[in-house]
Amino acid sequence: MLPILLSKVLSALQSGAGPNHRARPLGFADGSKGVNLALQGGGAHGAFTWGVVDQLLADGRIAVDGISGASAGAVNAVMLADGLARGGPDEARQRLADFWRAASFGGSLPELQREAIERLFAFVPRQSSPVPWFNALSRYWSPYDLNPLNINPLKNLIERFVDFAQVRGDTRRELFISATNVQSGKQRVFSRSEMSAEAVMASACLPLLFHAVEIDGVPYWDGGYSGNPPVLPFLRATTTEDVLIVQINPIERDGAPTSARDIMTRLQELTFNAPLLAELRALELAERLITEGDLPRGTAPGQYRRIRLHRIVMDAEAFNDRGKLNNDYEYFDNLRQLGQSAAQRFLGEHFDDIGRHSTMDLQAEAAPEWGNRRSALTKTAVPG
Repeated sequence: MLPILLSKVLSALQSGAGPNHRARPLGFADGSKGVNLALQGGGAHGAFTWGVVDQLLADGRIAVDGISGASAGAVNAVMLADGLARGGPDEARQRLADFWRAASFGGSLPELQREAIERLFAFVPRQSSPVPWFNALSRYWSPYDLNPLNINPLKNLIERFVDFAQVRGDTRRELFISATNVQSGKQRVFSRSEMSAEAVMASACLPLLFHAVEIDGVPYWDGGYSGNPPVLPFLRATTTEDVLIVQINPIERDGAPTSARDIMTRLQELTFNAPLLAELRALELAERLITEGDLPRGTAPGQYRRIRLHRIVMDAEAFNDRGKLNNDYEYFDNLRQLGQSAAQRFLGEHFDDIGRHSTMDLQAEAAPEWGNRRSALTKTAVPG
């Protein structure tokens, strides 16, 4: 296991946030603290992330140094990066609000863009979809059968809200979004200098709904399968060593699901949380290597950050997988308010911890569950 994790750490450090990504000092206002935001994907529940980010920006004590995201988290990430590049926190809050308002059924999107955003915010189409036959057909035909011309209005939708040239040119902060290489199965991290509508489409490409997105001849699927969200790039990418993960897929649930729908829901949760757990294990290994002196710690080129991890998790009781299929603005706004409240609680309890120590127990998060190993070894020991 150790060689596998070491390989993952070194592979991540050699791509995306490699030697060409120099740490840049970011001037923070008096009393504010720098944070890197890692935004998980999770369908329409990305509106919870909108609320978290909105509250962090409104608070005025948090300066965003770096952003990462996957799937719907990548959409939030580029909206945030665009707003910060255009005019700072107030503009970023307005950019996110405008997007989520437009994405609702009461918004201003044309029909094709509305269908694209509906698919983006769902693992399967809503039962009340304007194309109700799609759910049945998708069980037997792929997107290549149903959409042979590969019409994807998501690109125009994203470009409507994001000036990618401005995002790429904003050197004050870093931006990373993940996609999954269909051929190799590996995570592909797109950095700020590579950011484009195609990269966001790749990060949000659910394979049962969209054609794989090809970039430089390589097909990509949703980033949630391989990096949800990507955290490892922050080991070398920014001067800030605090990373706040906004996690919207429940970590734990009571009992085992018994209905087909609940089983599928839990399977999706486990699938989309697994990449994060893998990165946490890799971060725990990197922490040990830094402590033991095998990795140089610092913010200069060739050095590695000692990441302090924090997390805001969407309350599992408020989590309803059917909500992923809901893009009514009232529902979005309710999630936004939940996110705002969660961010307020986090800041009230942990603002003083930022810049000092982690508020997540990385070792406990990264460790697998073991039974009574001593007992098991005793039972299987060979006498004499």
